[in-house]
Order: sequence, then structure tokens, then C-alpha cells
Amino acid sequence: MARIELDLAHAYKPNPRQDSDYALLPLKMTFDDGGAYALLGPSGCGKTTLLNIMSGLLTPSQGSVRFDGADVTRATPQVRNIAQVFQFPVIYDTMTVAENLAFPLRNRKVPQAQIDKRVGVIAEILEMSGQLNQRAANLAADEKQKISLGRGLVRPDVSAVLFDEPLTVIDPHLKWQLRRKIKQIHHELKLTMIYVTHDQVEALTFADHVVVMTRGRAVQVGSAAELFERPSHTFVGHFIGSPGMNFLNVEADHNGLQVADAAWPLGAAKTLPAGALKLGVRPEYVSLVSPDTAGALPMTVAQVQDVGTHVMLSAHFAGQTVKARLSPNAAQMSVGDTVWLQVMTEHTCFYKNEEIVA
Repeated sequence: MARIELDLAHAYKPNPRQDSDYALLPLKMTFDDGGAYALLGPSGCGKTTLLNIMSGLLTPSQGSVRFDGADVTRATPQVRNIAQVFQFPVIYDTMTVAENLAFPLRNRKVPQAQIDKRVGVIAEILEMSGQLNQRAANLAADEKQKISLGRGLVRPDVSAVLFDEPLTVIDPHLKWQLRRKIKQIHHELKLTMIYVTHDQVEALTFADHVVVMTRGRAVQVGSAAELFERPSHTFVGHFIGSPGMNFLNVEADHNGLQVADAAWPLGAAKTLPAGALKLGVRPEYVSLVSPDTAGALPMTVAQVQDVGTHVMLSAHFAGQTVKARLSPNAAQMSVGDTVWLQVMTEHTCFYKNEEIVA
């Protein structure tokens, strides 16, 4: 296992001059030995580029990569001792499950007794002990991907296991089983694991630390709770959650906050920078209140969706939309009704130039 330190930037075109020329903007990041990490973001944000730089498939155009303090920027994947699991299963169809799992060890001339023992351990972890003599060609896609994972785990001295959207080709009802298995393997083997995905459920359920990326930049690194409760960037607030965080344009001055015709005093204990801000609040923390509640905003109902476990309300106010996740027994509402919503709570965040303010 290894501690991975990155201090780099990368551009696929020569002589980059502006941010848009970079696939990865300058970043400094550390992945601790034995940690479970996820790189989360939309397609094209730089996740796979970053993963390929760590594995040695790609050399950064600027900066360095260090494993346990040693500079491996130009070292091959073999030297780094990296295992990588790709979107599509990479296996040998003509071999059995046991032969596929043993292949990395045979290449290293490991004695047969050690190979048999290690293959048996990994097969048991993957719950494939009864399939060791089956041809890989006859297996389902999720089982083939388990073999790919097993080939990465079979080397006991592997520095890190890197996953590039490994559940893409797996049937939805099987994804949760394989995701649970990967998490279990991390707990048992304590390997450094880095998981690339655009699916927030995969990232937040697998990783202890999630790196949220957009447009070649890592905008926040944190736990699931940190990303949900205190998004450091409006992109994180929008991207994490279903639906994402509500944002209202507000103005701040020495008297407090103003949005359209509504004004809120902040109180002596709270201060905000003067000028235009964005108020951010999760739909889970927006509540339906009575008209005489301090700070309540009158809004026009635009949509009501009853999904059984909760009611999702969309309402308009001064040309802006707010979503609220309400309890199933919330008062009956129809499109066009006026409701009063409370958006100022202890969970409300404020943003200036898309970055969170204290």
C-alpha cells in the first residue's frame, strides 16, 4: 500500500495559456495509505485523467507524483505496482476463473503453492470459490468484473487499487451487491482504493473521502456529511443531493439580507460581506410554515410530487424557484396556491463568487 501525493497540472495541448487549455488545473492532493477515496464529477471533468496519471498510464505535463515520498512521475505502472479496474471487464475468456486470478502471480514467477493459496483467499472474498474451474467466457458481466477486481487484489503487495467507473456495464439491481463487496474488501484488506464515478450514490456509499471535481478542478474534498451540510462551492451544492441545493440571489448590507421585497435582520452574532450573495439551502431543510412566521417567504406552488416517502414541492418566488422535501402528511396543495416557506435555518449557507463564506 502507498501514500500518494500529487502536485501537478495537465494539458493535452502544448503551451497551455488559459484555464480552458487544461484537462487538470494545478492541484495539490494527498491520498493516505489505506484510505478509501472517490473522484466524483460529471463526464469530462478530469477524473479519468487524474486516475491515469496516478497509475502511470499518463505523465503529467507539469508537476510530480510521489508514492511514499518517492518521485514516480515518470515510472511505469509496473514499477508503481498499481492495480487498475476499468469500466469493462478485462479478462481472458479462454481461461478459467482460477487461471485468470493466478495470471498476475504467474507473471511474477511466484511459487505454485503460494499462487494456489492466494487465489483461494481472493476467491473466498469474492464469493467465487465454487466457480474456480469455470471458463470465464460463460460468466455474467458482474462476475467477470469481480474477476477483474480479483486480479487487482491477488498481489498482496499492491500499492493501490484504482477503479475507473467499474459498475458501468453492470445491471442496476446487481450494482449494489458489487458496490457492497468492494467496500467489504476495503475493510478486510485495508488497501488504498481510489474510485472514479459520476454517480454520487456510488461515491458517497463507498468512500470515506470524496473529491468533487468540475472542469479540471477539485472544488472540495470531504466526507459525505461535509459535502451535504457545508458545500464549499455552489457546484458541490448543486451536484450533491437529489435534488440539489436551492440557491436564491440575495443582497447583504449592514441591516441584514434582502431578497426581492423580503428583508431579514441577521442579528449581532452574524456578519456577511456586503453586496450580492447566493443563499443556499437544501430541500430537506426548507419547511412549510404559517404566514406569520418570522422570515417566511410567500411563494406560488408550481409543482407537487407525492413519491410516497415524501412530497417534493416546487414553488416560485420573485422569479426564483425553491424546492422543499416535505413529510408525506404535509397539507394538501395545488398548483397556483400561495404557501409560506422558511429558508433561513442553521443549515443555510451563503456564497460569494460561488465560494462559501463564513
